[in-house]
Amino acid sequence: MAVTIRQWNENDLSNLVLYANNINVWNNLRNYFPSPYTEEDGINWLAKMKEASPIVNLTIDLDGAAIGGIGLILNSDVYAKSAELSYWLAEPYWNQGIATEAIRQMVEYCFYYFDIVRIYAEVFEINKASMRALEKNGFYLEGVRRKAVLKNEVLMDDYIWVKLRAW
Repeated sequence: MAVTIRQWNENDLSNLVLYANNINVWNNLRNYFPSPYTEEDGINWLAKMKEASPIVNLTIDLDGAAIGGIGLILNSDVYAKSAELSYWLAEPYWNQGIATEAIRQMVEYCFYYFDIVRIYAEVFEINKASMRALEKNGFYLEGVRRKAVLKNEVLMDDYIWVKLRAW
């Protein structure tokens, strides 16, 4: 089983739509991620990724097939040395160490290509597996924003996980 992160391409459309169109995936993501996730959504995303510069959104690839996405939101202004990490993984691949490996590779990618000192991820309180994947990659729990997330009409806590560049 070879897990890598790579650029999105047109061949990823069918898997993107298949795996992103899942309510259990969506339940752990911000609302701007489409649900249901349609073929049109996938076509639009892949077109956007083709033109993107810098490249901050990659697919999680398992043995040549796209099974999720991982990306960075590069901050600006006084936060220019920070980036937010976000990711999603197809449900059939949960709890197999794949997200942990993809996060490891993305952190390496971020610190190599960008002048970033701090990578952080915001995780809903219901997503303990994601917290564990971050922890396995040396992220620490910086804080909990109480009742900061409203998802599916449920108010919940937002856990902030951080990793700093090694000096």
